[in-house]
Amino acid sequence: MTETKSIVVERLIPYSAEKIWRALTVPALVGEWFMQNDFAALEGHRFTFRATPVPGWSGVTNCVVLKVEAPRLLAYSWGDGTESDSGLKTVVTWSLTPEGMATRVRMEQSGFRPADERGYIGMGSGWPRILERLEQVTSKQT
Repeated sequence: MTETKSIVVERLIPYSAEKIWRALTVPALVGEWFMQNDFAALEGHRFTFRATPVPGWSGVTNCVVLKVEAPRLLAYSWGDGTESDSGLKTVVTWSLTPEGMATRVRMEQSGFRPADERGYIGMGSGWPRILERLEQVTSKQT
């Protein structure tokens, strides 16, 4: 059995879980803080994230929604192994936990194999900025 690693990033965001959930699940809002997509918060829904290709990655990430427990938990597969040179296939799990007037947002991307080290390093440095953008997009909602 191959050892895998996870990236975990947490951020306390000064908004309700419902407001953050909306930013996590409405495709136009996800496109503002993350990537263009055809997401739907329905278990089993296949969707893609789309961005500019870079060496080793096609610019498309094929995903499947694995779990939806609004407004507390969202999980989806990240990649089917065909989009990157390494064959990256991980799972992204978002957990929202109310803390007073704020919400603790926890993002875990799990399943990085040794062959995925480049992606692990790149995504590890990217996720904190992505959660910052999530907070910014959440703050713009009415």
